[in-house]
Parts: sequence; C-alpha cells; structure tokens
Amino acid sequence: MGERWAFLILRAAFNGLHHFEEFQQELGIARNILANRLARFVAHGIMERGSVPEDRRKVVYRLTEKGWALLPTMVALRQWGERWETGCPASPVLVDVRDGRPVRAVAVLSHDGRALGKGDLHWALLE
Repeated sequence: MGERWAFLILRAAFNGLHHFEEFQQELGIARNILANRLARFVAHGIMERGSVPEDRRKVVYRLTEKGWALLPTMVALRQWGERWETGCPASPVLVDVRDGRPVRAVAVLSHDGRALGKGDLHWALLE
C-alpha cells in the first residue's frame, strides 16, 4: 500500500475503472509499473483479475471484498487532505446515491456508535 501509485490506482478502481488501458490512460503511469502494481494487488487479494466474457483477451481488474474494505481509509485520507492541505472540497464530491448529498466526515466510533475524539481514546491490551 505504501508504494508509489498504489493509492491512485485504488482511487481509479473505486471510481469504476476496470481495464488496464483505462488505468493507464487515466493515470499516465508507465505500462510496466501499472502491470507490476496490479499484479501485487492481485497477489495480496485486494483485486482480482479476470476476462470479459464477450472477449476473453480483454482483461479486467475488480476490487475484492478485501479491496473494498479500504474505502473508509481512502475517504478518510481524502477528507484529511481537503481539510488540512487544500482547505476546500475536491471535485468530484463523494455523495450518497440515495439522496445525492455529500457523505459525512469519517469518524472513529465507539461500540455503541458515539463519535470519539482524541480525549476519548487510548491503546489497551485486552485479555
């Protein structure tokens, strides 16, 4: 995950890109580097590689359940950047498909759903 291009490839996948050529065109990444990063995502179970039923020669990459589990991390990092680096929402804005309204800020929640702040947390060893 810490490799260069990893977050950009994942962002593109979250935005609906599936084909090698789409990733390459959207990101402007060298083909060999893209192939390497996609292969690593597949090897680590973050993406799966398959073919299009209509044309078996065309390869698709899709996020797995493990890959989709990274979505809160990606949203949190974007929201952090908007707050602390750019100072404004980036475009396009992530919205709820049901009502078209922007999603809330990602928060750390307690077991009962309360939003927790820095004074509400500490690391503990559970037995």
